[in-house]
Amino acid sequence: FRGYCSRRLRRLRKTLNFKMGNRHKFTGKKVTEEILSDNRYLLLILMDAERAWSYAMQLKQEANTEPRKRFHLLSRLRKAVKHAEELERLCESNRVDAKTKLEAQAYMAYLTGMLRFEHQEWKAAMEAFNKCKTIYEKLANAFTEEQAVLYNQRVEEISPNIRYCAYNIGDQSAMNELMQMRLRSGGTEGLLAEKLEALITQTRAKQAATMSEVEWRGRTVPVKIDKVRIFLLGLADNEAAIAQAENEETKERLFESLLSECRDAIQAVREELKPDQKQREHSLENDSGKVSNIQYLHSYLTYIKLSTAIKRNESMAKSLQKALLQQQRSDEDGKRTPRPQDLIRLYDIILQNLVELTQLPGLEEDKNFQKEIGLKTLVYKAYRCFFIAQSYVLVKKWSEALVLYERVLKYAREVQSGAGAHRNSLKELPDVQDLITQVNAEKYSLQAAAILDANDPHESESPSQVKDGKPLSERFETFCLDPSLVSKQVNLVHFPPGFQPIPCKPLFFDLALNHVAFPPLEDKVEQKAKSGLTGYIKGIFGFKS
Repeated sequence: FRGYCSRRLRRLRKTLNFKMGNRHKFTGKKVTEEILSDNRYLLLILMDAERAWSYAMQLKQEANTEPRKRFHLLSRLRKAVKHAEELERLCESNRVDAKTKLEAQAYMAYLTGMLRFEHQEWKAAMEAFNKCKTIYEKLANAFTEEQAVLYNQRVEEISPNIRYCAYNIGDQSAMNELMQMRLRSGGTEGLLAEKLEALITQTRAKQAATMSEVEWRGRTVPVKIDKVRIFLLGLADNEAAIAQAENEETKERLFESLLSECRDAIQAVREELKPDQKQREHSLENDSGKVSNIQYLHSYLTYIKLSTAIKRNESMAKSLQKALLQQQRSDEDGKRTPRPQDLIRLYDIILQNLVELTQLPGLEEDKNFQKEIGLKTLVYKAYRCFFIAQSYVLVKKWSEALVLYERVLKYAREVQSGAGAHRNSLKELPDVQDLITQVNAEKYSLQAAAILDANDPHESESPSQVKDGKPLSERFETFCLDPSLVSKQVNLVHFPPGFQPIPCKPLFFDLALNHVAFPPLEDKVEQKAKSGLTGYIKGIFGFKS
């Protein structure tokens, strides 16, 4: 955007013949009220302000890794405010209409608020943002709905900054309002969502300064890493936001955000574990037999990550089940419809996460924890078997489906008999009693469908059911409705082709060679010259043997 502003400025100056000197000398010019015959002169000032603002936003991203660039960022923001003041002064002319004057005042207030915001002058920043918000709200009420959409969008972008300034001034309810704004933003991505996330993270960072420890399963662990403190502080708010989400897209986005923060916190703990390699290898203490505090904190964060992944997959499974039920009722054609195989994959991932939970360091001897995970594993195994049976029903494998239904009932009864004192931990899981009722109904439906399928005369007479194994190239003369011809495993020819006998190349044997006597060749072969000292001397003097 900064490059676009520079190119636009160059085009405007060339079009208006408002150049700053030539190649050899710079001659500064200012836009005055006397030359405001063309509205493009105002665009010159606006593009200068936009270029300075965009450069400041670029430096703000780079300042995360290079803190020295923050000074340049503040300089660019001051430059943008200076250009905005010049724009507001020019718009006070009688040649400018009332709407443009108000927009210039709102623009000036917004850039002033951004500068005060970066200087952490919260009260002045909130006053500037409130002035900007008030102007945009009045403009939205004064014009048509199409124009009001743009003004209302600006109001939504400014509101998080106002609430953050209010929180820093002392309004404790501002944090809850920021969370509600993030929830109302839905599954959208963009500047507003990123700004809300950044403001919420900054707010938690200030609250995290008072957090020093966390308790989990009867053990208190000190928390010294700032990133982990921020994550644990916002964990309850994130879970509450997920529970209040109105649609699946919003819930999925919040789940992904929570998992991303959790992975960052786990990585920060791993970096603390690396310097002390011996402590990680010998994590069991000699006296108590417990793992170290940093290792236990790592197990806690891993537990949160795996539990959140299980909840996300379970939420996706519920939405798929609803879609599958609606598909059975409506049988609509068109886009890809969900299948039981999709649910099987989700439950496989959940079971893998549960296996990882049982292997967390520090929880191997926790019998209650292992019992809870075992019961949860039985519940999800029951649902996995149920949907495997449903997939077998679709391909009319009645006996396999019936066996799997019996396995589902076996798992469900084991959960009911072993729940006992762990019923509170199973409240969030799907109810196995509903599953038992559904399986009993499906069993009767399956038996009826199997009987009807066995007595269906059209099934045996249909030419499409004849499977002789012959490829298409060998049955051109026979009409057959073969559905495999439109599948990915179509049987057209035998490949690779089979071996066929062919006449071999004749072999010739030279039998006369054994009876041929060759003439002697000794007289034609030269004898080898004598070697040694005598032969050498004779050769020098020209004597020949």
